[in-house]
Amino acid sequence: MFKLVSPFKPKGDQPQAIRQLAENLKAGVADQVLLGVTGSGKTMTMACVIEKMQRPTLVISPNKILAAQLYQEFKEFFPENGVHFFVSYYDYYQPEAYIPQTDTYIEKDAKINEEIDRLRHAATQDVLTRNDVIVVASVSCIYNIGSPDAYQEVSLQMQTRQKIKRKDFLSHLISLQYQRNDVDFKPGTFRVRGDLVEIFLVTGKEIIQVEFSGDKVDKISVSENALIPNYQLKTTNYKLIFPATFWVTPQNKLNVALENIKSELQDQLKKLKKEKKLLEAQRLGQRTNYDLEMIKEQGYCHGIENYSRHLEFRKPEQAPYTLLDYFPTDFLVFIDESHQTLPQLHAMAVQDRARKKTLVEHGFRLPSAVDNRPLTFEEFAEAPLPLTLGEARRERSSLRAPRLSAAAFEKKVKQTIYVSATPATEERRKSGNYVVEQLIRPTGLLEPSIEVRPTKNQVRDLIAEIKKRRMLNQRVLAITLTKRLAEALSDHLAEEKIKAQWLHSEVKTLERPQILKDLREGKYQVLVGINLLREGLDLPEVALVAILDADKEGFLRSETTLIQTMGRAARHPEGRVILYGDKETYSMKKAIAEIKRRRKIQEEYNKEHGIEPKPIVKAIRDWPFASKEKQVAAEFWQVRDKKLLEKEMKEAARNLDFERAAEIRDLIKKL
Repeated sequence: MFKLVSPFKPKGDQPQAIRQLAENLKAGVADQVLLGVTGSGKTMTMACVIEKMQRPTLVISPNKILAAQLYQEFKEFFPENGVHFFVSYYDYYQPEAYIPQTDTYIEKDAKINEEIDRLRHAATQDVLTRNDVIVVASVSCIYNIGSPDAYQEVSLQMQTRQKIKRKDFLSHLISLQYQRNDVDFKPGTFRVRGDLVEIFLVTGKEIIQVEFSGDKVDKISVSENALIPNYQLKTTNYKLIFPATFWVTPQNKLNVALENIKSELQDQLKKLKKEKKLLEAQRLGQRTNYDLEMIKEQGYCHGIENYSRHLEFRKPEQAPYTLLDYFPTDFLVFIDESHQTLPQLHAMAVQDRARKKTLVEHGFRLPSAVDNRPLTFEEFAEAPLPLTLGEARRERSSLRAPRLSAAAFEKKVKQTIYVSATPATEERRKSGNYVVEQLIRPTGLLEPSIEVRPTKNQVRDLIAEIKKRRMLNQRVLAITLTKRLAEALSDHLAEEKIKAQWLHSEVKTLERPQILKDLREGKYQVLVGINLLREGLDLPEVALVAILDADKEGFLRSETTLIQTMGRAARHPEGRVILYGDKETYSMKKAIAEIKRRRKIQEEYNKEHGIEPKPIVKAIRDWPFASKEKQVAAEFWQVRDKKLLEKEMKEAARNLDFERAAEIRDLIKKL
């Protein structure tokens, strides 16, 4: 059961918005818009609606920074419930591709962030096992992650007095892609000590100890805290272990799937040879047969997701299994910053298909690889098909609310609330008259004042404004048009002895929230960005937003983008925006007019209710997943003696602490 915990109560027009949204949901309204200005408390409104409806909820955000911020806020609002973070787990990702014009094959290259991978598993496992769950996700939630039925079917159920040989138990763990490692014990591994088996769950939350007595389980214990070496154990009679990867097929079905892949391979080889594509046929046969051998022997291969259609027994063109399929059918969806998120949802499948088609045509992949893809928007938003008789029986026998099945449904979402300060035409059209406005801020803060200045000497003028704000301990956001300009401006500000930092898409996922935290704490006075500073960021210390080259009409200087970007200054009582442009474009005029309209409504409301604008008081949270400084680097940061470091390195190696030895070695190389 969802229980909202907050020292604040809804104010302004929040109570009205909460009531209208909840009533519309109860009436069965499929689509509605929450039009809330920056700083009006849209997240609080969402949280109150979730508490009223008591339904599992998915919140989709346009980028990882906003997802991280929402995750932290919902964590605070619902400390007793399951709140999870589900974003792409790649720190670096180069998809597999082929360029026919230059005969260039680009192999898939990726660096997986293990912490995010653990968070993804924690999210899916909670969604499958409890109803009081909120998952904050990026658009990666519409990508194929494997069948929830298979994910549950292969899971290992344990209970005390259960008859199972230790050898069979270990084999089952290996089939779940857990790896035995008696030295480096980490999430996704297990170790064996006589009759005692310890399993470090892939979520990183718990360590399970299973004690055997002969051919049966004698005792099951679970750690209170897996991160503390001297963990306390509590005994339990039952435990469920889910797979360490999403791509796992039950053993009794695996051989059938492999035969289906072989059959498709033979058909495709005949086709290629008939078209006189002998090189492509040889390439495809060699690659596919190697993958089949790896799957047969190890249950896994590099790029196994390209065979997902066969491993999941889906029909050609059938919708893939995504995070949405792990939810019960009555779940609720909020699409945050919908004007930006919806276009991403539309584009994902189109881009993916074009790349895969080229790989198939030139013998790098089987045609079924095309079905390893994101959802199309039509699959995300079309009407449902009825359950089959077998599926209906299974759903009725379940203790939980019925879950979506990709085999039975094309529509994944039944009720959606689009959240935005500037909803686009699409969400307005889908929602019709169901648009709930939230224009009044609980603190009485107004929209920022706006000034247009010429572009001549705009950087010099900006530096002068920044120095004024520095005297008042205020923060500044500077918005440029390109990454190169953002980095160059940040460097120039540093030369002027201004603490500045750039922020754009090349900054790693888990480092971005830390940069925002550093800005709020005063480590940086200025943040220079492009589009990541556009919407949703909760930075009450920011008093000035400066938009360089505001008269360059285009996506980054459109009406919607300008309104969103200017809104970053709306959380400060002295909020101000400077637009640098030699002319007022159509977008600038429309954006300025809309901000002035909202400011007038807010001023009238404050006057009528005797409200004096107050600054937002918001605690600066620690980002729990920030990359921490290596202990070795912190320990030896003042040491410059190579001999001393070499001695410490050899000592660590003698103690079998090879990770510490490697870190000391890296320090020596830097010297």
